[in-house]
Amino acid sequence: MSKKIRKPIKKEKDFSGKILKILSQNANKPFNYKQIGAKLELDDTKSRNQIIKDLKILAAQKKIIETEPGKYLVKAISQDYYEGTIDMTSRKTAYFICDEFEEDVFIPTNNLNRALDKDKVKVYVYNRRKGKRPEGEVIEVIERDKTEFVGVIDMQPNFAFVSTANPKMYTDIFIPKDKIGEAENGDVVLVKIEDWPKRADSPFGSVIRVLGKPGEHNTEIHAILAEYGLPADFPVEVEVFAQKLDTSIQESEIAKRRDMRDTLTFTIDPKDAKDFDDALSFKKLENGNFEIGIHIADVSYYLEEGTILDDEAYQRATSVYLVDRVVPMLPEVLSNFACSLRPNEEKYTFSAVFEVSPTAQVINQWFGRTVIYSDQRFAYEEAQHIIETKGNNTIPVDISITGESYVVSDEIVEATLKLDELAKILRKKRMQQGAISFDKVEVKFNLNEEGEPEGVYFKISKDANHLIEEFMLLANRKVAEYIGKQKKTFVYRIHDEPNEDKLIAMQTVIAKFGYKIDFRTKGDIAKSINALMEEVNGKKEQNLIDTLAIRSMSKAKYSTDNIGHYGLAFDYYSHFTSPIRRYPDVMVHRLLQYYLDGGASVDEETYETKCLHCSNMENLATNAERDSIKYMQVKYMQDHQDEEFLGVISGVTEWGIYVEIVSNKCEGMVRIREIKEDYYTFDERQYALVGANSNRLLQLGDEIYVKVKNADLVKKQLDFHFLRRAE
Repeated sequence: MSKKIRKPIKKEKDFSGKILKILSQNANKPFNYKQIGAKLELDDTKSRNQIIKDLKILAAQKKIIETEPGKYLVKAISQDYYEGTIDMTSRKTAYFICDEFEEDVFIPTNNLNRALDKDKVKVYVYNRRKGKRPEGEVIEVIERDKTEFVGVIDMQPNFAFVSTANPKMYTDIFIPKDKIGEAENGDVVLVKIEDWPKRADSPFGSVIRVLGKPGEHNTEIHAILAEYGLPADFPVEVEVFAQKLDTSIQESEIAKRRDMRDTLTFTIDPKDAKDFDDALSFKKLENGNFEIGIHIADVSYYLEEGTILDDEAYQRATSVYLVDRVVPMLPEVLSNFACSLRPNEEKYTFSAVFEVSPTAQVINQWFGRTVIYSDQRFAYEEAQHIIETKGNNTIPVDISITGESYVVSDEIVEATLKLDELAKILRKKRMQQGAISFDKVEVKFNLNEEGEPEGVYFKISKDANHLIEEFMLLANRKVAEYIGKQKKTFVYRIHDEPNEDKLIAMQTVIAKFGYKIDFRTKGDIAKSINALMEEVNGKKEQNLIDTLAIRSMSKAKYSTDNIGHYGLAFDYYSHFTSPIRRYPDVMVHRLLQYYLDGGASVDEETYETKCLHCSNMENLATNAERDSIKYMQVKYMQDHQDEEFLGVISGVTEWGIYVEIVSNKCEGMVRIREIKEDYYTFDERQYALVGANSNRLLQLGDEIYVKVKNADLVKKQLDFHFLRRAE
């Protein structure tokens, strides 16, 4: 069934906003009350009298000008018009976000005037009385944030409607008969909004692509990508261009580089990785120090500016890591082969080479292009085995990526242990300087050959992960510092201080578990958050508090304006270490080489635009990755509908409680009306549901038993039955 068509609202008590909108849209044409009434489709005496009255009030307020008796123009510049973006709620109302307002401006449903979520709009703000939240009306949609949407098509005899699962998309999309294409009733489709006539309740669009049937695995994964405008495949011409690249290692090119093929070098990556961005080299020096090389795939050697391959990589800006697949930034011939630092192969790299003392002090540094030969490929589990056994060089069969037990050379074992020792010193120093440690548990799925989830496991960072992390951080920091101190335009990874309002809100929640944050200085905040992370480790509330802490932080982003990185406690930081999967790293490589060659500072505005694009694409990729996890969680729970699960209350609202299952971190909702043990109401002050008869609370952190009521793959939503408390 298509949605019921909403009728236009014919009457209002106050026409001021509508009048201003009409006059604004016709800025050079004076209107009288009859013309405004006609525009508003109002011809009754009462409404016309109200229009006359509102015109006089607006003129007295100097918002409009009476150019001749009874005729009015809007003032050329009005302080009540602002530009900003729309933030839709799931209740068909919105907030207008504008830097000129301390609090967001409320936009009622009937004042949206065809604006959609994240659109850039011009808004007339009224009702600015003291103590009242300002309200506004959208006067003009300046720029659509997106015009393509994913939804399910509902066919009618001569047209169709497409409705989306996005709770912030408050309207369906009308599809004329000649723009339905190959779509069949019930298909998941990608549609493009082409027009939204003034008198139409729904925008008009056309079907661009049929994605498949709802609930089918590939359909839903492609729908996630399409929802965020992310590509599933490379254009043929880009693949052809990449295939024609000469990826052989040339003696003439080696001669231009620092040859480090004889230095002990190895990689440590996830066991299922195919694109190896980084390798570490290790050499003991005669003076007792160590030469440590952080070698990064030299993507910029193959990726020439101005080519269709480079244009495609820039547009993508990042690889997208969905649960069952990777959508790479670069075609496979580069990402998995030519650029990937595979074992026993010579590779071109861009390197940061440090002389490091036994106390992890950087004595000397060198940056430049190199050629390396990787002697060994490790999975994190294998390197962890060496670290935990303090040098047992036999890798057991159950963790070996070769499928059988094997022996690692004494040389590599010694290097691994020394690098681990140095990494621990570096990490300790970072923490002492105010860095924040977020070792949030990652949910991973065991998938069968069809990509269906068979089991859930948790990925936890251990020493081997921290080893790689610390040396990547060292390279990123030192590269940024090297250019930053020259005051030249560069691509930084910046992270602002946390949002204090969010921290205060977080404090309210964690206080229920007996924890607190020290707000005295930003250093104290960092220390208390670190202490909190340690204290909650392994406890039932860990995932909830980890999530709250991450949400309280500002988002890291790319910028030419270096404000430092709060979370890492670095004054200079950049991304240098993952150019196979991140375009900003490619830009950093190019700029670093350009400046090493003596180049003058590049245009800041050009690079700031590129930084903004890369940050935006990173956000889209993160959202898609999150949606794919939600989808897989729902799919997994579909097959466990008859089981009881122990869960922790992770959120409380007026309509119910959110519950996170302890064993697999899947989250779903128990609606308030479904809890039969008592009549519950939401107490905002206690952030809890309160039983009317028993006065018992259901609050954050409480353990309860639940069962799956509904698993909606399309909406990626779980609903639970409340069974009982865990006493």
